[in-house]
Amino acid sequence: MSVPAELLAERLHRASEEAARQDVDLLVITPGTDLRYLLGSTASTHERLTCLVLAAEGHRAPPALVVPRLEAPGLAGLPLDKLGIEVITWTDGEDPYLLVSDLAGVPRRVAVSDTMPAVHAFGLRDTLPGVSLGLAGGVLAELRMRKDAAEVAELRTAAEAIDRVHARMGEFLRPGRTEAQAGADIAEAIVAEGHTGVEFVIVGSGPNGASPHHELSDRVIQPGDVVVVDIGGGLASGYNSDCTRTYAVGGEPAEEIRRTYRVLQEAQEAACRAVRPGTSAESVDAAAREIISAAGFGERFVHRTGHGIGLDVHEQPYIVGGNDLELAPGMAFSVEPGIYLDGEWGARIEDIVVVTEDGGERLNTRPRDLVVL
Repeated sequence: MSVPAELLAERLHRASEEAARQDVDLLVITPGTDLRYLLGSTASTHERLTCLVLAAEGHRAPPALVVPRLEAPGLAGLPLDKLGIEVITWTDGEDPYLLVSDLAGVPRRVAVSDTMPAVHAFGLRDTLPGVSLGLAGGVLAELRMRKDAAEVAELRTAAEAIDRVHARMGEFLRPGRTEAQAGADIAEAIVAEGHTGVEFVIVGSGPNGASPHHELSDRVIQPGDVVVVDIGGGLASGYNSDCTRTYAVGGEPAEEIRRTYRVLQEAQEAACRAVRPGTSAESVDAAAREIISAAGFGERFVHRTGHGIGLDVHEQPYIVGGNDLELAPGMAFSVEPGIYLDGEWGARIEDIVVVTEDGGERLNTRPRDLVVL
């Protein structure tokens, strides 16, 4: 997705306004998803400093992009002229941090990308003595949490693509195959079904399903295993999918497993129903957690209920106890409660949900039952 220059200009203006509102004088943004959001740039972070220098509203300094001269040709596709961004190049042997210092003027508070390499953060600190150096995540999260219609459309496309992979799970999960073998096939399918790359593949069979971030191993899938499959990938636009379903492979699960799984289904449904504008992130977490706890599995639900998703697989808002953030239309996040019985089996159900004007829309539509393959 090529972001129109007009939308990028709006994002830059809003970032400048939000910085001023949070009493930040200057934003210094290095390559990563924040820079992609603001400029449409997919540049990578290297040992040579590249950064957007953006003053808060009320400061007269125009925005500038500091970039190594050898990297400058890579900016050709960006609408920098339309955005009024000056490009300032430097060569090896020069100090790029002094360039940023010259652009900064006399700021009191500077906020840098959360993912800025330490070598650059320390370089800026040394050339801006006496300046309070903090993180820009709190500023940019206020923009990135609320997706516009085009962003929601990309997330919907990603969800449809990952749903198609889950629809093919009978091809991959069979007794006698290892998790790694199944995972390799799933990774190929993620790309084949419309993603440009694989972000992660988790295949947790039997007792490995009780480890939420197990990933893959050489364990052979056994008849009757419960298998957790959590997968996601990125689109060309940079927006991501993330969806979990749980399967019973090679035989009907025991009734005790089905009873426990029904608790999880009820919890996930309740959390999704709780999504609406004006409610808090923690109340969505509570909606799932209360049901699981009432059934006696409270200590078996060992993670938050969800995380935001967009250009990053994990971003704000986080759906977790203690987060009193008020949900607003355009916010997109996972709802993924789980129950994990150590040494036995585990289960998780995950959908991406977008807050609408009067509730929430689940972008993933595959059945949420314990599917028997």
